[in-house]
Amino acid sequence: MTTKRSITVTVNGQKHQSEVEPRTLLVHYLRETLDLTGTHIGCNTSQCGACVVLVNGEAVKSCTVLAVQADGAEVTTIEGLAPEGSLHPIQEGFWEKHGLQCGFCTPGMIMASYQLLKNNPHPTEAEIRRGLEGNICRCTGYQNIVRAVQDAAERMSTSAETPVPTGD
Repeated sequence: MTTKRSITVTVNGQKHQSEVEPRTLLVHYLRETLDLTGTHIGCNTSQCGACVVLVNGEAVKSCTVLAVQADGAEVTTIEGLAPEGSLHPIQEGFWEKHGLQCGFCTPGMIMASYQLLKNNPHPTEAEIRRGLEGNICRCTGYQNIVRAVQDAAERMSTSAETPVPTGD
């Protein structure tokens, strides 16, 4: 019999207290307990990056983090990247530059792009490709994803009011 652990996690600005099994992955906690299904489960081996979220402002693959490890943390998912009814400049870039096809990898790509642009607001094409190496897209060929990140970098550098997720 597994003893559940009590955790408190702030997700997208809202505090949640839950009882979880110690082996519950953060991705499953977000999807199954909090019903935040924008974070995708792709490979279950941390290879694809579809499950990337921000934990205390840093991009992590949520299939490699236990929910109990996030106790006390601030987590931002794709649902919390921008205020309700608006898009973050990265989301706008993906929309405008067709940085998605099936959309399965898109939440993880966007969250990884957020981390990249936070650390390097004006990346070169090579830096973008290197920054997204841990995220796999099986549809696009990546060129439009690179264009989307370049567009987002430009939007963010010219925008005075870029929405910033919790944890930054």
